[in-house]
Amino acid sequence: MDFIMQPWPWYVGGPLIGLIMLLLILSGKSFGFSSNFRTICSALGAGKTCEFFDFDWRTQKWNFLFLVGAVLGGFVAYHFLSNNQIPAISEQTITDLQALGFNSAGKAYAPTELFGELSFKNVIILLAGGILAGFGTRYAGGCTSGHAISGLSDFQLPSLIAVIGFFIGGLVMAHLLFPLIFG
Repeated sequence: MDFIMQPWPWYVGGPLIGLIMLLLILSGKSFGFSSNFRTICSALGAGKTCEFFDFDWRTQKWNFLFLVGAVLGGFVAYHFLSNNQIPAISEQTITDLQALGFNSAGKAYAPTELFGELSFKNVIILLAGGILAGFGTRYAGGCTSGHAISGLSDFQLPSLIAVIGFFIGGLVMAHLLFPLIFG
């Protein structure tokens, strides 16, 4: 049980992801979680009112099952395998986050200042973040996992451009917007 309770090193997780991607490429499938939103909407009948959702969603049910498995796996890992583990982050990051008012940094899995108390400001931040993430995912034609793992594995130029954009957006958020919003 100790083996499962510890974080797995990159040289185990990386090759497993590579093997899965190779199997998907050889079977002619592409991976990405954001495509499941389209699949769910199509399965629920949205194709009757919107051309974008009018496709045979059954061809993507394997990807939907992968999403369900990831959600169930996360639930099992958090409730039965994590022992409330706290991610290891650097002391400098903890100091920087505490300077911005996140005193739970390094002490909790998620910042309790944002997720623990649903003030009006926190609800607006979470709602705006969700809308921007959803819009960005649709506008970029996929999410970070789809582009960075599947798209780059397929040598797709649009995925390379999207990943570069994700990286630049992350830097802008971390160094410019995050201190403005929480500082």
